[in-house]
Amino acid sequence: MSLLSEAQRVVVKVGTSTLTHATGLLNIRRVEQLVRVLSDLKNAGKEIILVTSGAIGVGAGKLGMLTRPSDMPTKQACAAIGQSELMYVYDKCFSEYNHNVAQVLLTRDIIEDENRKNNVTNTLSRLLSLSVIPVINENDTVATEEIEFGDNDTLSAIVAAIVQADLLMILTDIDGLYDSDPHLNPKAKKIPVVTMIDDAVLAVGGNKGSEFGTGGMAAKLHAAQLCMEEKIPMIIMNGNRPSRIYGLLDGEDIGTLFYAGRT
Repeated sequence: MSLLSEAQRVVVKVGTSTLTHATGLLNIRRVEQLVRVLSDLKNAGKEIILVTSGAIGVGAGKLGMLTRPSDMPTKQACAAIGQSELMYVYDKCFSEYNHNVAQVLLTRDIIEDENRKNNVTNTLSRLLSLSVIPVINENDTVATEEIEFGDNDTLSAIVAAIVQADLLMILTDIDGLYDSDPHLNPKAKKIPVVTMIDDAVLAVGGNKGSEFGTGGMAAKLHAAQLCMEEKIPMIIMNGNRPSRIYGLLDGEDIGTLFYAGRT
């Protein structure tokens, strides 16, 4: 597992279920814990890129909505509200550890156009060289079905490929990939390492995640496929205790590692 501890450029994707309470409002304590760990890793010399979900969920929570909106205009309005809140909190928390952040909002059409993709690559590269932490999200305020990624798991894998990351961590509300749904089967066993995504692995993918989120295990497996094609190790782990990232990098059996190369 030395490839994890030695990873220098790390993309961390945090899901809505990790960032928020069931009400949709921010879980401030958990966000503060996550920022503390990422700041410490940056202090240790690692480059950190944060891909964050939660804009629509946070916006909906601030408006008192009990479920994620289904119509596009309301989702976009909630995203506009939630993005402001998320960046305010990230900027405030990271600044306490003397780290600067920069918001980068993307849509699929930007990545699919070679010139615009190069602009994104250059911007992210320059931010990292300036010791800034890019905070990336899909631009849900303007995204429509034609230009959206659909979930930030896919976005995080694309970002990892763009920046040529050494590792992608996906923080979610489950401990990793299981051989069956652990919510339904208490005897389900966690799969520690996946070196190939075949039909058997896809069969345990499941569906949508939290009430306010868009992803699920199926989306994370798609992200893993993208990472494996690029030979980038990817971890799915529970984000409810961000301090466990230390244990992961120290070689503890945490989460599920997806890697097509030698482990």
